[in-house]
Order: sequence, then structure tokens, then C-alpha cells
Amino acid sequence: MTKTRILIVDDDRLARQLYAEYLAEAGYAVQAAADALEASQALATGAFDVVVTDLILPDQDGLSVLAEAKRRDPGVEVIVITAVERVEPAVRAIKSGAADYLVKPVPRESLQLSVSRCLATRHLLQENALLRQHLALVETGQRLATTLDRGRLLPLAARALCETMLARGALLLTRRPDGRIERAAVEGFEPGEAERIYGQALAQLEGLTGRESELEIGGETFRLLLAEAAGEVVSVCLLRAATRDALAAANAQFLSSHLALALQNINRLSAAEDLAYLDDLTKLFNLRYLHLALDREITNSRQTGAPFSVLFLDLDRFKEVNDTHGHLVGSKVLVEMAGVLKGCVRDLDIAARFGGDEYVLLLINTDARGAMRVGERVRRSIAEHRFLAEEGLGLSVTACIGVATYPEHAQSKAEILERADRAMYRGKESTRNAVYLSTLEAPSVARTG
Repeated sequence: MTKTRILIVDDDRLARQLYAEYLAEAGYAVQAAADALEASQALATGAFDVVVTDLILPDQDGLSVLAEAKRRDPGVEVIVITAVERVEPAVRAIKSGAADYLVKPVPRESLQLSVSRCLATRHLLQENALLRQHLALVETGQRLATTLDRGRLLPLAARALCETMLARGALLLTRRPDGRIERAAVEGFEPGEAERIYGQALAQLEGLTGRESELEIGGETFRLLLAEAAGEVVSVCLLRAATRDALAAANAQFLSSHLALALQNINRLSAAEDLAYLDDLTKLFNLRYLHLALDREITNSRQTGAPFSVLFLDLDRFKEVNDTHGHLVGSKVLVEMAGVLKGCVRDLDIAARFGGDEYVLLLINTDARGAMRVGERVRRSIAEHRFLAEEGLGLSVTACIGVATYPEHAQSKAEILERADRAMYRGKESTRNAVYLSTLEAPSVARTG
């Protein structure tokens, strides 16, 4: 166990020896200096817990020693001793940061008691500082763990890890549920520099299993912090010029565990939201999500002028499929139909089940002419497909499709759905297995199935 270190500063050799003996008897490690210069040299070579200094020294006064000690270590305790029994020097010393003021001659018990009180105060202040650090760490961890906005979470985590590890920069990477690693947040890097480091690090990150390690990138060593959830690495933080302090590393790992928890919660929430927006049978988007998507596209169209189109699709005589083959077969046809529809549109388009045997396709950045081409492709793909062929049925199904474009045919969400629905029903009243484009003069029609 390291002994408490005390520096005694006094130009009186006998006093130095006497104070040193008093404090050595109490079990402290004592070093002595004859003036302010020697005291400064001693303070430069190591940390002291308590400094005991005479107020009057040959080169400078004891208050300069006090100031030098506090500059090097604000937490050091300083006791000022003087032969002058006056109030003014004592007040000056206390105002300058002295912990105590003793008047010569100083009895053994008085000096030992004063030093003991100083050490108790220093210990209490250190404990309070440590407690505040722990409290701040816990609060940061809680803030990370309870943040469900990915856009806010990742920069917050990168900043916290950078500060905890006293690093000059932090590059945070995350692993998506599909296994893809992506750059998530940057702290303290230049944009181009961060991209370069990310590109070089990506190939080296596969297969990392240790909680902490280092990575060499472009001749520079980066400290790694891995965050795991359910045994899987969900994030990696690359830290530039980070401290090797064990406590800081433990604190950073504590924050990483809360980051992992937050990412896990975000993924779970995202999965739950996906389920809330998916049709139970076909796994296409449901009507709830379709309304959100339409609101979003209307806002975007008003801001950018880009059109979008809606295809309203209804299967022809689908009741006959249920009546002939049963509702179980009918449900299987609806599921297989979802696959046909998704194969006809782009990934950015929205395929939704409107209800029953009705579907809606939302075509992003697509005008009426483009939507008609897609509608014809969908109609033909359905007509040529043999449903439940693997089960030996090979059913033929056709559909009527109505097309409406925003803002050409409608100015609201309800109106564009109604226009597409009207256009679809024109096909129902004629040949079926057809695609019709909305016309502004088209009358409302009564639905008959």
C-alpha cells in the first residue's frame, strides 16, 4: 500500500527535522524543502497529499508555494505555519486555499491532528468526485439505454465513448439485423478522413470476438470497443489516441453495454412496428401503412413537384375460387398473388393489401404513362401465372386494375384512392382482365363485387 506523501517547506533546518519526525511517527512518507525553489522542484517530481509550508521563506513566501501546489494538484491540502500570531496572515492563507493555519511552536499533536483532518477532507472530496463521476456515468448509460431514436442515439454514444476514453476521435459502426456493418456516427474526424478509415477497417472487423483490442489502420493504432447483445456484436467503436487507463476502459465498456441494449430495443421496436404495418395473411403492407405512405408521398410531391401513381387492383370472380376450392385454397392464392405483385414493382414502390382480394400498388416518382405500363405488366403477369401449380391445381386468375396519378387526377389521399377505384371498376363493368386510367369526368359507380 502506498504511503501518504507529505512535503514540508521551511528554511529552519531544525523545524524541518522536527516536523518530519512528528509526521514520520504517524506513518507518513515525508520529503523536506528549504525554500520555494526546492518546493517547486519537489512538486514537479511527484504528487503529494499534503504540503506543510512556513509562511515566511527566504526567496518567496509560503503563499507562492501554496499556489504552485494547487496549480499542479487542485485537490492537494496545504497547511501554513508561521511564527507571527496575527489574524491578517491567517485570513490571507485561508482565502488563498490553505486548509489550516498553525502558529509556531507547533506541538506534535497539533501538527498530526491538522494533517489527519486534511487527509480526511482530501479523501472525502476524492470520494465525492468519484461519486459524481459514477453518477454521471450511470446517467449517461441510462440516457443511452432509453433513447429509441437511432439518429439521436448513435452521435450521443460516439461522443460519450470519446470523452470517457479521452480519445481524439471516435468512429462508431453498427451491425444491422441483416448482418450488414455500416458507419453510424463520427466524433472528432474530418469527413473524408472518417470515410477512409471506415473503408480500411471494414474488412478487418469481420471475426472480431474480443471485448477490447486494437486495430492498425494506415500505420495508426485504434482502440476497439465492442458492444454485444444476445451474444452478437451489434456495434464497434474505433477510438483514436485513447487512454489506456483501466478504469476509463471499464467505464467505456459499461456505456457500450447500454448502447447495445438501446440498439437491441430499437431493433425490437422496429420489428414490432413492421408487424403492425404488415398484413397478417400476405405479409404485404396493410391499409394502415398505405395511408402513412400516401401522406408522405403527397407531402413530398407538394415540395418537389414529383408525381406518384396508385394502382387499385381487384381479382376477377375470386368468389368462384372460394366456392369451388374452398377458403383455404383462396387464402393461398392471395398469398401467392402478393409474390406476383412484388415481382412486378421496384423495391422503392409500396405493395399493400387493401382488403379481401383487393390490392394497391403505390408507384413512387411515376407519372400516368409509366403507371399504365406497370399496370399492363401486372395484368399480364397475373393472367399468365398458374396459381398453386405445385399443389397440382394450376389455377388461372385475372384482375382489373385502375390507375390514378397525383396531382394529375387527384389533390388528396382519399381522392386518389377513389379515382383509382373508379377506374378499376370500369374494367369490372366491361371485359374484366383490363387496365383503365382515371379520367376526371368518370362518374362514381356502385360496387357490385
